[in-house]
Amino acid sequence: MERSAQRLGRALVVVVDDRTAQGEIEDSIGPLVTELLEEAGFIVDGSVVVRADTVEIRNALNTAVIGGVDLVITVGATGVSPRDVTPDATAGVLDRPIPGIGEALRSSGLAAGAIDAGISRGLVGVSGSTLVVNLAGSRAAVRDGMATLSSLVPHVIDELSGLDES
Repeated sequence: MERSAQRLGRALVVVVDDRTAQGEIEDSIGPLVTELLEEAGFIVDGSVVVRADTVEIRNALNTAVIGGVDLVITVGATGVSPRDVTPDATAGVLDRPIPGIGEALRSSGLAAGAIDAGISRGLVGVSGSTLVVNLAGSRAAVRDGMATLSSLVPHVIDELSGLDES
């Protein structure tokens, strides 16, 4: 059974950025991801901003999973600097990694010129019945990442919800 015109499910956006969390700058990435998710057919429960702190990120992810969202997209703090802890926090939440999707995001990001996507340590995997995806924080990485995910995410969500019988 395929999901045709119906909504893909519920999603939540988690923006990981110290300056935005402290109110120093306005969140411009959360609204972009929300718009792209809605265009893809998701109902977006909201966008939360957290500091680049392992506990804060893990709490946001756990809250989303417990809340029953189908997809959580984190944006930011996936690189190699000491403050880039999103993948580390995500690893502690995932039940099963899906490394192929993370590799696809890095590859397509590099091809599109989004260097931060290419060097991202971002993870993708399943926690409970929720798909969790880490994207690099630039607008280019987000746009390319969401385009890459558009064909993959519906299939994973169908499998998680038992709709894909193949």
